[in-house]
Amino acid sequence: MRKSIIFPVLLTLLALTLAGCSKAEKEEVNSGSIIIGHVTDSHTWHICDYKTKDGNEHAVAINLPIILLDDGHLEVFSSKQFHHGHAVYQGAKHTYALIGGGLVKEEIVCVEDVNSKLTQDQETIEIGEHLYATVKNDDGSVAKPLDFSITKTAAAIIIAVTLLIVIILASAKKYKVRDGKAPHGMQSLIEMLVLHVKDDIVEPILGHNTRRFLPYLLTLFFFIFFCNILGLIPIFPAGANITGNIAVTAILALITFFITNFNGNKHYWKDVFWTPGVPSWLKIFPLMPIVELVGVFTKPIVLMIRLFANMTAGHIVILGFVVIIFILSNSLGMAVGGAVSAVSVLFAVFISLLECLVAYIQAFVFTMLSALYISMAVETPEEA
Repeated sequence: MRKSIIFPVLLTLLALTLAGCSKAEKEEVNSGSIIIGHVTDSHTWHICDYKTKDGNEHAVAINLPIILLDDGHLEVFSSKQFHHGHAVYQGAKHTYALIGGGLVKEEIVCVEDVNSKLTQDQETIEIGEHLYATVKNDDGSVAKPLDFSITKTAAAIIIAVTLLIVIILASAKKYKVRDGKAPHGMQSLIEMLVLHVKDDIVEPILGHNTRRFLPYLLTLFFFIFFCNILGLIPIFPAGANITGNIAVTAILALITFFITNFNGNKHYWKDVFWTPGVPSWLKIFPLMPIVELVGVFTKPIVLMIRLFANMTAGHIVILGFVVIIFILSNSLGMAVGGAVSAVSVLFAVFISLLECLVAYIQAFVFTMLSALYISMAVETPEEA
């Protein structure tokens, strides 16, 4: 019982300390920027901020590689060159600036010295102590290089996949070492999850096609589940909101979409373009083929949005409970902030524990629906 309350108590004490600091410094808290900045992608992996004795604020962050392609010129450099948006980088073709962050999407744009002759449609950007103007394309849009940078989400995926491969291979190796013996340690957890996916998700849906699609569905389940769990650990190299990035969930949904439709048999496509059991005039019109064809594309969209929305919502709720401590401490004083912090931290801990369950549920649902969509495409009706 004593051990079970240690973690919430420590978090409460930490929140009280932070609330006191925020009151002493009298800084305005931009809650929206803080929350959205933590759940969106960025070109650096921000860890924390600290202030020196002279009052200057410094950021502790992992600098990630910037890879740009601009009119055939390849630019590769560290995100450190941008100094967290306070400096520009001079490339061979253009000068590049990192703008946005928080509520505004972070992106790299081409800029030029404001002393150059400005056109009426150019915008000025203050970077550090200097003023720059955006470079415009012929169509009036802001000039941007093709960005192939290793962002926070991309780096987190590399880390997650590497850790997952190491864990799976280590567990597989134990079967040779412990030949004939019961699973032990991590091997027990991996075996339980593999059998759960096979026996409770894939086999009841795909039947005799289980072995054909099991490798993909197992990979899908473990990747989503592992990324969801890592996103709940607020310490580097974890903490990135991988499955809360719609680009990641879109790619996973597209893979399921292509596997489903490339393996679709003649009965699947007949159901799409010539739906059995409906009046002929609906087929000729063609109302039902349009409805069925729209359904082919809405299925991956459902997969994409469901995973993205549920994981992002959980992170936002947790961050909201934490940020409210600083808001009330600044506006109403440390006493109120301290009292609220105890409640906020307890709620944040509760939501974090709930998110552990959601991390599994979302991996389960995504895998189950993928198996269901594939089954609808490859199964042959009994009357056929």
